[in-house]
Amino acid sequence: MSDDTKKSTAGAVMVKPISDARKPLSAAAAAPTPTKKVIIKSADMMPNMQKEAVDIAVNAFEKYNVEKDVAENIKKEFDKRHGPTWHCIVGRNFGVIWLNLTIYSFQTEFVGTVKLHSCSQDHCKGSYVTHETNHFVYFYLDQKAVLLFKSG
Repeated sequence: MSDDTKKSTAGAVMVKPISDARKPLSAAAAAPTPTKKVIIKSADMMPNMQKEAVDIAVNAFEKYNVEKDVAENIKKEFDKRHGPTWHCIVGRNFGVIWLNLTIYSFQTEFVGTVKLHSCSQDHCKGSYVTHETNHFVYFYLDQKAVLLFKSG
């Protein structure tokens, strides 16, 4: 993991959601856009891609009320922008356990590594994923958790 990635694996920031273009200008001007609290819980992803993930998630939460629809929107947007195969899980009260493996192709070329994290704390129960190097982020937008990773 690069130093930039390590430095950006935890912390809270505030972002303003993208305003809905269908809202009348007078309504948008009258009420300030609410700010979402973002906490990056864990990441093996470059900071600019983390920001992109958060921005896409904020936009998805503005469009959809059902968590499955939010996850589908985030996944499809990352597939389109960064190639397949991305996976996204959105919800509350789930944790993450991930693997750290060195991966080689059939030609013995280095492909990437995946991190291993195991933990018995309550925040880590419920999820177990394998991901490509620099393609994993787990964050909260207010009370909703988003797990986004590339695998396959």
